[in-house]
Amino acid sequence: MHNAAGKRVRQITVDDTVFGISPNGAVLHQAFVAQRANQRRGTASTKSRGEVQGSTRKIRAQKYTGRARQGSNRSPIRVGGGVAFGPRPRSYRQALPKKMRRLAIRSALSGKVADGQLHVVDKLGFAQPHTKEVVRVLHNVGIERSVLIVTGEPDRSVLTSARNLLKTKVLPAAYLNVVDMLTHRDLLLTEAAVRAVEGLWGSAAAKPAPVEEPKPRRRRARVSGKPAEEAEAQPKPRRRRAAATPKVAAAKDEAPAKPARRARRPKAEAKEEPKPAARRRTRTKKEEG
Repeated sequence: MHNAAGKRVRQITVDDTVFGISPNGAVLHQAFVAQRANQRRGTASTKSRGEVQGSTRKIRAQKYTGRARQGSNRSPIRVGGGVAFGPRPRSYRQALPKKMRRLAIRSALSGKVADGQLHVVDKLGFAQPHTKEVVRVLHNVGIERSVLIVTGEPDRSVLTSARNLLKTKVLPAAYLNVVDMLTHRDLLLTEAAVRAVEGLWGSAAAKPAPVEEPKPRRRRARVSGKPAEEAEAQPKPRRRRAAATPKVAAAKDEAPAKPARRARRPKAEAKEEPKPAARRRTRTKKEEG
């Protein structure tokens, strides 16, 4: 770690899960593309032939002119007509899982360390905003190209001092992202920013707090002078219905009596119809003979 004058002050220990992993290029590329896509507004729009103002009359006859066929004046092949398959307002947003976002940031930080492009200073404190002070610090550390300056907390003096410099950007540690780290060659962190980064994307932040599972409630056996097993085996006594209280009984007596139902009329007894008399069969002459 260096100071503002460029001298080595001391060495600090950092979390290897943030600054010492092997970078995952595929996840890093996917996170970069997703972040750039999410920055698109998606408001580009064109008009089709049905939305352009103009006449729908056919320009000339279909046949017998010797010329090409022509439709309306709003055709896409004519000047001032509609646009075929043009852009329409849409969302370009891409979702990225949380674990992949965290892995992409750790891969970018570890890649900066492996390439020797990460620099740490003890602090960046300016009494008043001054651009020359930032230029002096960058020159003492050995940064000559584009740089991303990361502070632990938002610092107004550092931001106003560096905003007039080309290819220089200032961010607090909580807003560190993949696009800014990859579009700037060098990365300058303060000691407070290193600790903030470890707290956000380190091993301690990745492990969730253990959740205590509720213990099952034990059922107590009734004390009846018998062992607990026999007490549990016995069937529960049925509850008797409590007698009506005097208030309820009085309320029942005061209630008006329901009108008696009408007696149903007895059904008319079905008259038995006399059975028809059996016909006597007469014998034919053949049967008599």
